[in-house]
Amino acid sequence: MQFLIINGPNLNMLSIREPAIYGSMTYDDLVASCLTWCQDVGVDGKCFQSNHEGAIVDRIQQAYFDKVDGIVMNPAAYTHTSVAILDALKATGIPTVEVHISDVHTREAFRHHSYVSLAAVKTIIGHGVQGYQEGIAWLADYLRAQSKA
Repeated sequence: MQFLIINGPNLNMLSIREPAIYGSMTYDDLVASCLTWCQDVGVDGKCFQSNHEGAIVDRIQQAYFDKVDGIVMNPAAYTHTSVAILDALKATGIPTVEVHISDVHTREAFRHHSYVSLAAVKTIIGHGVQGYQEGIAWLADYLRAQSKA
């Protein structure tokens, strides 16, 4: 099984941007952790980060042709604005878990709406970087159950 972990804008600035909200883990540490968590559940993981909406759309579309089984995605600010990312997820039909480090529902009102959640099979909010681990494990279990059904 192959998973793609996609991170949106400013996540490359982890440990620098608002550490009180996002924590002290660096982006490189997050990538290493995600790859380990994928291995722990028997999944081949690859990570991708971009500050550019079109690059994220392109990567989601490429995941379809690469036969990626699942996506774990923190769309960051594009959560609240990107119909293009929503449409790419819907077009590919790749099961996607949406992850947010912070609890977006306790932040500014504009962060309360998620376009990505309209295509996600699960959303994990406010569990810090551990939310990625939860999302990876949940998606692996979900896909294994789907293959037996």
